Amino acid sequence: MKRGKRHTRLSEDDLALWQKVTERTEKLDLKSLFTPQIDAPAPAPPALRKSKSVLLGKSGKANKSQPYSLTPALPDRRNSAPVQMDQKAFGKLKRGKLKPEGRIDLHGMTLDRAHPALTRFILSAHKSGKRLVLVITGKGKQRDEGGPIPVRHGVLRHQVPQWLGMAPLASVVLQVSQAHISHGGGGAYYVYLRRQR
Repeated sequence: MKRGKRHTRLSEDDLALWQKVTERTEKLDLKSLFTPQIDAPAPAPPALRKSKSVLLGKSGKANKSQPYSLTPALPDRRNSAPVQMDQKAFGKLKRGKLKPEGRIDLHGMTLDRAHPALTRFILSAHKSGKRLVLVITGKGKQRDEGGPIPVRHGVLRHQVPQWLGMAPLASVVLQVSQAHISHGGGGAYYVYLRRQR
């Protein structure tokens, strides 16, 4: 059996319906249909993209700068925070003249291991009457592969001050400050604890 083209005629009702449909439709703009509409700046040409921590300036020369920062630098935030402890003791603390009574090294731990360890250590130190402890976080490794999403440098270094400012630790912590270079500098924090009541 040989198949031929089918020609079916539309009834008058079908033609009238089709006429109404075509009157109400608008012509598609194919360019806008296939062009993504994103409310974001256009990506930089490959020659101007950031590679690790080097940016190309207007002159085309590489300028060394800090990696992308999602929040202000920790020293800036710590320095702008009001001092809660005695000013004289705080001055000694900043100069590295006060000796920590205890220390914990979180260096190399994952976040899920470091948080409970820090909580136990701080609460135990407060319970035993210690006033100044040292929390070592390490400075962190540079892991930015140049992808579109910035990678935070030193995850524990950024997370520890936040944990110290949340319950249950916030009730026993009086002051958090970056350690003096003799006690670890940017890779450690002094945690000054409140007196026991």
